[in-house]
Amino acid sequence: MSPIDWIVLCGALALIVLYGIIKTRHIKTSEGYLRGDGTMQWWLIGISIMATQASAITFLSTPGQAYADGMSFVQFYFGLPLAMVLLCIFVLPLYYKLKVYTAYQFLESRFDLKTRSLTSILFLIQRGLAAGITIYAPSIILSTILGWNLNLTNVIIGFLVILYTVAGGTQAVSQTQKQQMIVIMTGMFLAFFFSIHLLPENMGFNDAMFIAGETGRLNVIDFEFDLSNRYNVWSGLIGGTFLFLSYFGTDQSQVQRYLSGKSLNESRMGLMFNGLFKIPMQFFILLVGVMVFVFFQFQQSPMHFNPANTAIVLESDRSDDYLLLESEYLDVIAEKKGLIHQYTDLRQTEGRGQGTEALANEIRGLMDAENQLREDARQLISQVDSRLDTKDTDYVFISFVLNYLPVGLVGLLLAVIFSAAMSSTASELNALSTTTVVDLYKRNFAKEKSDNHYLRASKGFTILWGLIALAFATFASLFENLIQAVNIIGSLFYGAILGVFVAAFFMKHLKGRHIFPATLIAEAMVIGTYFLDRYGYIELGYLWLNLLGCVLVMIVGQVIYYLYKIKLK
Repeated sequence: MSPIDWIVLCGALALIVLYGIIKTRHIKTSEGYLRGDGTMQWWLIGISIMATQASAITFLSTPGQAYADGMSFVQFYFGLPLAMVLLCIFVLPLYYKLKVYTAYQFLESRFDLKTRSLTSILFLIQRGLAAGITIYAPSIILSTILGWNLNLTNVIIGFLVILYTVAGGTQAVSQTQKQQMIVIMTGMFLAFFFSIHLLPENMGFNDAMFIAGETGRLNVIDFEFDLSNRYNVWSGLIGGTFLFLSYFGTDQSQVQRYLSGKSLNESRMGLMFNGLFKIPMQFFILLVGVMVFVFFQFQQSPMHFNPANTAIVLESDRSDDYLLLESEYLDVIAEKKGLIHQYTDLRQTEGRGQGTEALANEIRGLMDAENQLREDARQLISQVDSRLDTKDTDYVFISFVLNYLPVGLVGLLLAVIFSAAMSSTASELNALSTTTVVDLYKRNFAKEKSDNHYLRASKGFTILWGLIALAFATFASLFENLIQAVNIIGSLFYGAILGVFVAAFFMKHLKGRHIFPATLIAEAMVIGTYFLDRYGYIELGYLWLNLLGCVLVMIVGQVIYYLYKIKLK
């Protein structure tokens, strides 16, 4: 990186951290630290909610996913608006009426202390793991691409987040997220602009969209009902709705964002802001990935985007095999590039017709050959060292940024990645600390202490969870795709947690003695189902685990209820 990029990167991060500390220096009570001062307006709530969900993984992994698979991932969010409406109607009024710090306080009054504690612990497990991945995901990519030390990169991100989160709590998280979203969206718009600006002279956005369409990258909607397909309309509308109901309604990292609103209406508007703008934002990020894909059709893109893996195989005794594959690969992409130019020239002069369709078929055939060579390269890398992660789509966007964007903008895009990591991690640490203090420590171990004691405990637990997240990040291993890693972890736990809340709202006859064992059984069955799918015994997209967990809690709880009735007779 150039000195200018370093100045932009360090300056942006320093300003964000200092802003968070300065804006929240007045926070002196545990209530202000954990809930904020209750003055947040709807637009800041909405930005904070979006920034919490949009981690660095979103901006690293999502464009790479679009590069490989097109726009279909946007269907993952189709259930979001419906979930926001349901939360505004049923959940928010109750939280405000009870004046809760966490979502799990409600469960004690409805069921019992052990159900509240169990649900809190399930949240702490999944969100603690997710916080580690939130730090690890950008660190592993940045360290690989830039040659930075992985553990040092983890520590830098973790230290910056812990610094301002400990200083100002909930209010610091929300205030810094406003600045972080400005940096993030500015950087993404500039990346989108340059992905089009750097295309050949005779091509513009319209031409790029035609190329993307012909190569299957504009596959936004899939109406086929297929349980094994992770991303279609039905998995998004059904599984996604259950996931987002649980995430936004019961995950403290989100609940804490809107409970700091100045009124019920402000919080409702903040949630609806998220419901309306999240899908367009995600669509845009995927579109950036599609434009990067089109850009690489005219550049000599690497056969494998992870340079560390490439270096390892080239230093092994299989280097000749890899170089032979690469020679074939370069021939294929050179031929494909020529055909894409022919296709564009013909379409511009004569429009779409039999000629362009014939060229498009040839282009798709060469893409199949290209993808097969990429797969052969991944298998070869795996043969050299089976421990290596051969999925390289997470490296696509950062490769484009570092190799093709102008000086200064590279630093800004790296600031985007760091800002997103800090934003999401700060919300997670803040929520983990709040849940630990309110639902476990204060309720079970230190009931009658001073407010200053709970304030110090909140800061101490923030540091502790930050260190736990850093420890997990140090030893973490990736799933096949970073953004899927977080969603899979969430799907393993969110369904059961949501089931507890649904039962609390709508199954009034169920008590704690019914729901507590039902939650344990349901969670065990969800985890078992995931591993059955992972090892090929069944085929089930992970989004359906959210529906499964929720339904199982209610069914098993009902069964236990009837067993109790039989026993009493």
